[in-house]
Amino acid sequence: MSTEKEHARAQCSCGAVSITISAAPRFRALCHCTLCQAFNQDTHGDILVFEAGDVAPHVPGTIAFKRWRPPPNVRRGVCVRCEQPALERFNARPFMNLTMIPTRMVVAPVPEPAAHIFYDKRVADVDDTLPKHEGYWASQWAFRKLLNG
Repeated sequence: MSTEKEHARAQCSCGAVSITISAAPRFRALCHCTLCQAFNQDTHGDILVFEAGDVAPHVPGTIAFKRWRPPPNVRRGVCVRCEQPALERFNARPFMNLTMIPTRMVVAPVPEPAAHIFYDKRVADVDDTLPKHEGYWASQWAFRKLLNG
């Protein structure tokens, strides 16, 4: 991918995973589901959601992917060297093909979060004015609405 098409870069803390991003994210969300808590080893996942085509493929062998629980059809990958969460791929063709990147990896200004999802699974209350969606269907609906902008 040429430099003129580069919108941002993302990389893990050790630098083994380096990702080129060619467009702005669709949105940023804070996910409190138990899978995001486990994957991120944190109270929630702070993710940027991109169209899959806007994220250049990573160098093969730098990310180890695992499907934590199908469905949903999300493959989550960590850096093989530092084991930091690196990339999540959601593929529900022909409807959706998304890539999610942890916000902390992006080396560029990022948008403010749009909402909390799966807030009913939270480990701690969050004192902010963002919408807080609880439950599976409400969180899925909120995600879909954010995606459709």
